[in-house]
Amino acid sequence: MIRRIHHVGIVVNRLEDAYRFYRDTLGLPLIKEATIPDQHVRAALLGAGESEIELLEPLDPSSGIGRFLARRGEGLHHLCFDTPDIVKTLTSLKEMRVELLDATPRTGLAGQIAFVHPRACCGVLVELATPSSASAADAPAPLRLKRLVIGASDVRRASDVLRSLFGLDEVAMNGGPRSMLAVGRGAVLVVPSEEVGGTEGLVALSMLAEDFPALIDAFTRAGTSVLRGTGEVTVQPSSSHGVNLHISRY
Repeated sequence: MIRRIHHVGIVVNRLEDAYRFYRDTLGLPLIKEATIPDQHVRAALLGAGESEIELLEPLDPSSGIGRFLARRGEGLHHLCFDTPDIVKTLTSLKEMRVELLDATPRTGLAGQIAFVHPRACCGVLVELATPSSASAADAPAPLRLKRLVIGASDVRRASDVLRSLFGLDEVAMNGGPRSMLAVGRGAVLVVPSEEVGGTEGLVALSMLAEDFPALIDAFTRAGTSVLRGTGEVTVQPSSSHGVNLHISRY
């Protein structure tokens, strides 16, 4: 049912400001940008390996994205799965009596899209998309999406729900109250909410750098606020538009 993580959506104040970090500093290639009137957003997709990063600038403060920005500020908004046939996927979810925000597909930046209600996905807003154009794999990028971290009060329940709804496979881990679900070359990591400040839902992004020294040089030139480790770096949310972003060389 699911081929890969198509993209991770991030709400930002201004697209131009977000470009300075995600496009210019990280080097992610801009794949597509458009204004989507019915969603009241200006949006852009940037390549990140087989996946993409979607930046969303609200054009109307009363829209869903506008209210999200006013309530929570910039940061992670939704997870989008690539499915080969969105109509069949929606039909399957309806048969399971899953609560949907879109009963039928509509046109979005990623292709034909539909959203599943966060209540059905343990607090995570999940988008489904059947792309209508070239994939991110056609745009080489210096970083690729490694995993998306989700906080949950009940890790096992959240993992089982995601596996049941979207046919994801669980990856064996070295014990502990965590669950890793494979999605294409990427993964979704479900962790206890108490480990991430009590947050339930989308928590952080983890990416892999093709040229780690070049990335560190880019951060230095841009004055990006980071915490450095051995072969890894954590970008402060103040520099990454509200996103907890971890980047490693492995």
